[in-house]
Amino acid sequence: MKLVIVESPTKAKTISQFLGSGFKVESSYGHVRDLPEKKLGVDTEKNFEPQYVILPKAKKRVAELKSAAKKSEKVILATDTDREGEAISWHLINALGLEKKPYERIVFHEITKSAIEAALAAPREIDMRLVDAQQARRILDRLVGYKLSPFLWKKVARGLSAASSR
Repeated sequence: MKLVIVESPTKAKTISQFLGSGFKVESSYGHVRDLPEKKLGVDTEKNFEPQYVILPKAKKRVAELKSAAKKSEKVILATDTDREGEAISWHLINALGLEKKPYERIVFHEITKSAIEAALAAPREIDMRLVDAQQARRILDRLVGYKLSPFLWKKVARGLSAASSR
């Protein structure tokens, strides 16, 4: 059996109708890993290396997908074609321990039987340029949020309190 992983349960249901009994289609329900919620999660002294963790809301799903992956002959990552989808596939490889298991990355631009069949016939590698772009955006969001936001809030609060005392 081949395990196909998409982002949305609605897509999983539709795609499973197109594929035969040799496929099991599951959803990741979106992102499964991210920077930790309670700390910076970016090593600013080691080339801004991100420190990803499995999202608390995704732990059960990751365990289920990991179990399904172990039972499958191959995992097919069919997340969206944008940088977020590419990053989700990349994170799934790590979270599910797929580095040593056969896996493929497929993309399609419409959810039709012919588009899915064409994608299965033309797997490709993970596009690390898209993954890197998503990681850069995520790291910048975190750095700005953790480092700059408190500074700005102090400035804004001071400005508001000064204005309200006039």
